[in-house]
Amino acid sequence: MHFFSGSGGGRSGALLPTTSKPKAHHHLRSKSSLSAPASSRRRGGGLHSASSPYSRRALCLAATAFAALFMLAFLRLGFPSSRSAALSSPARPRGARLTRRPAFRLRDSAAAEAAAAAVAARIGREAPVDITTRDLYDRIEFSDVDGGAWKQGWEVKYRGDEWDAEKLKVFVAPHSHNDPGWIRTVEEYYERQSRHILDTIVESLSKDSRRKFIWEEMSYLERWWRDAPPKKQEAFAKLVRDGQLEIVSGGWVMNDEANSHYFAIIEQMMEGNMWLNDTIGVIPKNSWSIDPFGYSSTMAYLLRRMGFHNMLIQRTHYEVKKELAMKKNLEYLWRQNWDIEETTDIFVHMMPFYSYDIPHTCGPEPAVCCQFDFARMRGFSYESCPWRFDPVETNSDNVQERATKLLDQYRKKSTLYRTNTLLIPLGDDFRYVSMEEAEVQFRNYEKLFDYINSNPHLNAEVKFGTLEDYFSTLRDEAEKINYTRPGELGSAELQGFPTLSGDFFTYADRNQDYWSGYYVSRPFFKAVDRVLEQTLRASEILVSFVLGYCQKFQCAKLPISFSHKLTAARRNLALFQHHDGVTGTAKDHVVVDYGTRMHTSLQDLQLFMSRAVEVLLGDFHDRSDPTLLSHFEPVQERSKYDVHPVHRALHPHDGKAQSVVFFNPLEQTRDEVVMVVVSTPDVSVLNSNGSCLPSQVSPEWQFVSDEKISTGRHRLYWRASVPPLGLETYYVVTGQDCEKAIPAVVKTYQEFPCPEPYHCSKLEGKSVEMKNSNYTLSFDTSHGLLQTVTRHKDGEQTVIGEEIGMYRSHGSGAYLFKPIGEARSIVEEGGHFILTEGPLVQEAHSLPKTEWHKSPLSHSTRMYNCGDSIQDMLIEKEYHVELVGHVFNDKELIVRYKTDIDNQRIFYSDLNGFQMSRRQTYDKIPLQGNYYPMPSLAFLQDSHGNRFSVHSKQSLGAASLKNGWLEIMLDRRLVQDDGRGLGQGVMDNRPMNVIFHLLRESNVSALPKTHSLLTLQPSLLSHRVGAHLNYPMHAFMSKKPHEKSFKLAQQSFAPLTASLPCDVHIVNMKVPQPLRFPHTEAAEPRFAVLLQRRGWDASYCKRGGLQCTTVGEEPVNLFYMFKDLSAMNVKATSLNLLHDDPEMLGYLEQIGDVALEGNILISPMEIQAYKLDLQPPSSQEE
Repeated sequence: MHFFSGSGGGRSGALLPTTSKPKAHHHLRSKSSLSAPASSRRRGGGLHSASSPYSRRALCLAATAFAALFMLAFLRLGFPSSRSAALSSPARPRGARLTRRPAFRLRDSAAAEAAAAAVAARIGREAPVDITTRDLYDRIEFSDVDGGAWKQGWEVKYRGDEWDAEKLKVFVAPHSHNDPGWIRTVEEYYERQSRHILDTIVESLSKDSRRKFIWEEMSYLERWWRDAPPKKQEAFAKLVRDGQLEIVSGGWVMNDEANSHYFAIIEQMMEGNMWLNDTIGVIPKNSWSIDPFGYSSTMAYLLRRMGFHNMLIQRTHYEVKKELAMKKNLEYLWRQNWDIEETTDIFVHMMPFYSYDIPHTCGPEPAVCCQFDFARMRGFSYESCPWRFDPVETNSDNVQERATKLLDQYRKKSTLYRTNTLLIPLGDDFRYVSMEEAEVQFRNYEKLFDYINSNPHLNAEVKFGTLEDYFSTLRDEAEKINYTRPGELGSAELQGFPTLSGDFFTYADRNQDYWSGYYVSRPFFKAVDRVLEQTLRASEILVSFVLGYCQKFQCAKLPISFSHKLTAARRNLALFQHHDGVTGTAKDHVVVDYGTRMHTSLQDLQLFMSRAVEVLLGDFHDRSDPTLLSHFEPVQERSKYDVHPVHRALHPHDGKAQSVVFFNPLEQTRDEVVMVVVSTPDVSVLNSNGSCLPSQVSPEWQFVSDEKISTGRHRLYWRASVPPLGLETYYVVTGQDCEKAIPAVVKTYQEFPCPEPYHCSKLEGKSVEMKNSNYTLSFDTSHGLLQTVTRHKDGEQTVIGEEIGMYRSHGSGAYLFKPIGEARSIVEEGGHFILTEGPLVQEAHSLPKTEWHKSPLSHSTRMYNCGDSIQDMLIEKEYHVELVGHVFNDKELIVRYKTDIDNQRIFYSDLNGFQMSRRQTYDKIPLQGNYYPMPSLAFLQDSHGNRFSVHSKQSLGAASLKNGWLEIMLDRRLVQDDGRGLGQGVMDNRPMNVIFHLLRESNVSALPKTHSLLTLQPSLLSHRVGAHLNYPMHAFMSKKPHEKSFKLAQQSFAPLTASLPCDVHIVNMKVPQPLRFPHTEAAEPRFAVLLQRRGWDASYCKRGGLQCTTVGEEPVNLFYMFKDLSAMNVKATSLNLLHDDPEMLGYLEQIGDVALEGNILISPMEIQAYKLDLQPPSSQEE
């Protein structure tokens, strides 16, 4: 079979699917009653003018030519329209050979002009909105004024005639917030509380059709469903179908929005939504997110592209709530700041008060509202009201007084919103745990409702309701009554409300208590989270290829037999996205549970990948059992859930070789220096053709200061080239007629025993330089810290001024960061500083001296000589952190880069690895409030376009507290609880490695004058650096040395016809339900691919210093993407794979029927999902 090729490209000669025009399939009708025709989403009759002064921004050195290409080749139109989104590829005649047709053609000049105008309109602009969170921060004084009964607001009053024309319609929504792990593990919570709560919901709601409830977490519902008898399952499903019980959000968990990566958010939503649809046949419409500690605009975008139209949020800064409430802007349309065409708008309800519990949801006076939490009466386990006015049973004697008091609160709360439709949540953590509790709430409220509803002069109608009841009634009212304010832009999605862009970090719930600590708490597990994420993605891709190529062959058994563990891995990653999981804010034993689950899944996935590699490099017709143990094992192993992975050492013997196979999970061919650890330095490296490769061997250093600085093992480096989404084999051998690996030269600041066979010498002078083809770095040898970076291209030197510092804190805990003053430097003169120089890699290794006998960290700086590759353009920093032991109690460790870039204390940090957010340091906010989440990237920039970027492999927190400074927190060890319910500090620190990739860039064309006000994007190079760091190659080695003559059936696997454009990213490629794969009819697509087009800063070189193409020059075509697999039955779908109507997802209608030709039309910043089938040519010819 000719499925494999050693090269990564090769468009000619590859088998391609047929190009004959397929038949169109009609989409399923939209499940949402709220969707509007796509045409109605264009405000003002169409595209914005391209004549804005902002749009003069050049795209690169060859600006004019590139702009023309870029604009003409690209259409600003997301999904295919409903008449043409399904693609199919009929079987070609047996033996027919296909040629590659032009991947793109524009229908007519009008279409081309419209496309060009759409692109031009975006350059250097942000979406027009009524409110930005930046403007809110500029305007608010943050003075924390005491508002009386509503402590963080004011004394709310009303006239009484506000409801004469339109009566007040109140929906009381009973709910129970079930954390999948926090004080207890998810299983402990399930056994003690959650299963009883779900039993109670079914029994209580079945007694009376007027009762309603909302439920969010699918992790608990799926667990309960497995235990529930069929009658109870059917009763639950009937309540959902009848609208009494609404599943809101329907994710596996209610995910964190600061630390979670967008891949994991999509994964956890997809896992929950698909399970729910498969099991009960419903798809959630409304999102409910009451407990995450701040909110990201990325979540709003993802929800919109999953078919959601409404969302509810709660934990935002109390001063922001007050500012929005005073202007009746607590309900708004959330728009992405890059969305010029207004296709991302989603309606948001922000709760106005301190908490989501009952005392803080009925109205502005918690002392009154607490009296209507009837589960706080005697006989129940909940604490009594702290305001000393406890609830009493409602009866005929007191119902008038009680109902009037409650209605007064409802009216006051109503004045904070524009409409006369009001939502009153009724619940708290793990509520409704028994029928007694449910009955006391429902019984008392029913009496209060009956009184209010039977007195028409009160102008109110109150009843139990779901989120859907609330949002649909509100939308009906907003269609009848125009609530638009003069001069308000509004949104075509829903008239009468302002538009808003931005995010809601950093959250403060009271005083100066800013929740910026959880950006860093338990950083070890934040790192494991990302390793599991990248390993799951790689496994999903390999599952897709094994099933795509194997189909009905024996080897298809491998992914099918693995499907239960694949599902478990998806769910364990999803579970950790919970807002007390990845945040690091759970009890110690709960952290152990999360960590153990992730570790188990990592082991399972690596076992599968080891076998899948063997299958893809083997013969698909092989009849042997594919599930047998592989001859390969991962190069890195993690012995326990809480230890850092280590490299297995290769032990090649004389005359034998050990093979190393690399899997490249990215969409472009990867040329980079790779590393394995060997037990002997006398080795050589061969490629898959048997040719000798240049290689380097360096000592492996200890991370911790000791008499013995070398481990006695060696790091072997060579340059590897691996095709996109492909495999490549190399051999490490001894006794070969090849040049041996060149030993690095070692230079040291302080003398120590020189490891064999290296030559060691002493460093002289106070500073030392290290250089590659792009940079020269200078270090302070006595402190072992980076000082300056000089770029060879322009000779420009940038001060970096690396500093390691420590905060002392009092009151900091898992959630809060409460420092005592500024961080102080901890590195003293002395310590070990070792320079290792070789032809491929240079490394500066520092074991700094500090006041403590055992330093809390050591670090390495690396540069690569790969020859015109991404690696050559970055500086790698690796910090080994050990904040272990009581001497570090109440200490928080940072690294700070003190640059000479004049950034005016403005920096940019990413939101969920998906988009950037502009951050400004304010003097009116304390230090801890100027810290922001940094899931993967932060950068500084000056008015001349000089930019310094730090890419991170894990989520941390960052700040720019002084001009030119970029500070990143690495770990924190805290004795005290910070009073937010956890009941402990954070003392379970683990040794860990934090890896950064630093980038120093200059723009090649003028910046817009307003650049300091804009949210800037990464450059194309920066995107690629981030992708290489976050999606590293996966390496597998043969378990035993073998004869040099031994060869696998294939040495390479290159599944793509060519590298994809550099601004396209395959977010995931998966078989959503592998167990059903053999049984699914061919008409139903079994594969899914999610594609992202990255938005990048066009004032930096579009090539990124590399030979990159972009979508504008070379559009992506699904028919031509795969070399030996035909894409068939392609249809656009939502990001949760459940809605096949693009119109309801907010996409504009596209020009012409380009979708019929397989072209993926995708705008910058967008993610699009497609369902498809993949067939090897042989199965079409059978």
